[in-house]
Amino acid sequence: MSDGQQNLLKFDVGVQGMTCASCVARVERVLKKQPGVVSATVNLATEKASVEYDPQAVNPQRLKVVIVDAGYEAVDLARETDTQEEARQEEQRALTRDLAVGAALSVPLVLLAMVPMLVPAAMHALHRVASMQVWGFVQLLLATPVVFWVGRRFFRQGAAELRHLSPGMNTLVMMGSSAAYFYSLVALVAPGIFPEGTAHLYFEASAVIITLILLGKLLEARAKGRTSDAIKKLVQLQAKTARVIRDGASVEIPVDAVVPGDRVQVRPGERVPVDGVVVEGQSFVDESMITGEPIPVEKGADSTVVGGTINSSGAFVFKATQVGGDTVLAQIIRLVEQAQNDKPPIQQVADKVAAVFVPVVMVVSLLTFVVWMLVGPSPTLSYAFVAAVSVLLIACPCAMGLATPTAIMVGTGKAAELGALFREGAALETMAHVDTVVLDKTGTLTKGRPELTDVEVFGGEEADVLAWVAAAEDQSEHPIARALVAGAKERGIEVPRAESFQAEAGYGLSARVTGRRVEVGADRFMKKLGIDVSSSADVARRYGEDAKTPIYVAVDGALVAILAVADPLKSGAAEAIAGLKELGLTAIMLTGDNQRTAHAVADQVGIDQVLAEVLPDQKAAEVKRLQAKGSKVAFVGDGINDAPALAQADAGIAIGTGTDIAIEAGDVILMRGELSGIVDAVRLARRTLRTIRLNFFWAYAYNVALIPVAAGVLYPVLRMLLNPMLAAFAMSLSSVFVVSNSLRLRGFSPRSAH
Repeated sequence: MSDGQQNLLKFDVGVQGMTCASCVARVERVLKKQPGVVSATVNLATEKASVEYDPQAVNPQRLKVVIVDAGYEAVDLARETDTQEEARQEEQRALTRDLAVGAALSVPLVLLAMVPMLVPAAMHALHRVASMQVWGFVQLLLATPVVFWVGRRFFRQGAAELRHLSPGMNTLVMMGSSAAYFYSLVALVAPGIFPEGTAHLYFEASAVIITLILLGKLLEARAKGRTSDAIKKLVQLQAKTARVIRDGASVEIPVDAVVPGDRVQVRPGERVPVDGVVVEGQSFVDESMITGEPIPVEKGADSTVVGGTINSSGAFVFKATQVGGDTVLAQIIRLVEQAQNDKPPIQQVADKVAAVFVPVVMVVSLLTFVVWMLVGPSPTLSYAFVAAVSVLLIACPCAMGLATPTAIMVGTGKAAELGALFREGAALETMAHVDTVVLDKTGTLTKGRPELTDVEVFGGEEADVLAWVAAAEDQSEHPIARALVAGAKERGIEVPRAESFQAEAGYGLSARVTGRRVEVGADRFMKKLGIDVSSSADVARRYGEDAKTPIYVAVDGALVAILAVADPLKSGAAEAIAGLKELGLTAIMLTGDNQRTAHAVADQVGIDQVLAEVLPDQKAAEVKRLQAKGSKVAFVGDGINDAPALAQADAGIAIGTGTDIAIEAGDVILMRGELSGIVDAVRLARRTLRTIRLNFFWAYAYNVALIPVAAGVLYPVLRMLLNPMLAAFAMSLSSVFVVSNSLRLRGFSPRSAH
């Protein structure tokens, strides 16, 4: 990597005034032209530009100037979501105000223009009051403020688009409405210069075009405001202030002012402001926002706490370890934002199409005008004008620009709500195409720690045997010893004190407990001690077939019990595998365990294919082998030991719980550690991709179908020509449909809800 690449910086800036995919393409193009800019990505739904640049060649201020020169507004991204929400509300208020003015002037304008044509009596009534030329000037007075004041945003941005030789939606609206307005103005003041019968007035079309498109923009703005609910909800989880101990006194400061090492007080009912480690006090903390577990977690000295979680009862003091953008919650928010800003491959193709679409439409409009002038019926100029303007208006590509980003925003936001974090929008598309899911065994399908599962007693009481075993094993730090002690305590057994403890590595251990000699270990340990275990052979074989490790217990030289220890399956593992199969996916288990243990676990969860005895450094190679066969592979692992395989897979799914979220390991992070999250992630990804495709179908099919209609291909057969007002209304309606269709993803319910 070169020094230049190492010193690249990232700059995010809000871009206001964009209305379609052509706007997005233009802003990206002017940014990428700047020296030092390595990449630029613009998102219409979030109204943000993300630029990677070399600070030695260009600076953020210059990038803002470039955006403004292109005809848009560059806005600093406020840290407080309240500020962003206020700006969004202000935009909606401005649109509502302009729409009200436009509607108030357009309605009487339409009545003046259309009613006399439809009702002869109304025309005679108007004639008695004033001449039709006078009423024409009334229409001019009504239309002028609508076109040039209410529609000022279209003219301002349309002019900038033409200045940069990259026409977009604003250009089409500007040209369509101004053509109708100036054609009518000339027809009103100098009708003699037109061929006979072509001096018609279209003031109502020029005004209604602006008003209807504003209506669409208002509905669109309101819908887009709802797409970012996930980010809003996450940001609202952040505490605004923190109570820190400085110079022996408790001081309340903004959470941004907390620094690592600060001692922070938390009272009952308060949110934990930042991440840290408890140093004083004891309490229960509701961590459901991270883990999904509804039961509050007990916190005492040395316990970790996560910013945004809620202290249920008690008070404690903790030392801040991660603050600001380093907290778990801040990383989650950043992850969701990145996913919503990211462009999947399907959107990149759409942007390229949209960039050439508007110029093509302008050419089609011009050709339409020429053809009507050459072969159209009388009055040819009037027909040619109406058809050309209708083509311009019907083709506005707003819906195309919104098709992908709105669906990605709602989809990733809904996923975050369900505990699945997509690192990038492209991961949603990748997950939708996955056909094979490879799951690591330990820590993914299983809990990753041994537990006491079975107790078979041959002599004495079970409680006594477990008490003796726990007393002897309490001296050992071996994971199996910890599992045996924990198992006894979970059964409410009081553990006595052991003496004369001795351990033999690879065999077992012995100790004296309440005057008895207790020996615990593998079958080879019993054989070494000369203790006959043949009577327990059937039990041991059964344990082995179930992937459980048999542990023998002898007291005073006689076998009294055989215990089973296993790494138990995670709750819902079998249901999750069944869910993957229902989706038509192939589930494969990959593990370093021996074949017998691996197949035993696979049988329990319902997995048919097993890759056993695979070393950690071979996991990525196994994934690559499956990909070479044409499979689209998702690998599910704990995000740390499985990092190479997670990176190799088409979609890496990292299992993370609590504060140990392996954000850098996978494309998708299952925060709550529940395997049902894999099924939900695939289902949601597929549904999101279907939504995007439906959005594109609507946007493109609509344009492809209606441009010829607007151009007049139906006129020879049906004597029908599309009115420019209807064209503007249909264009606005397509954008509203696309955003509304994306919002349907908010109703997605997890598999566990069915």
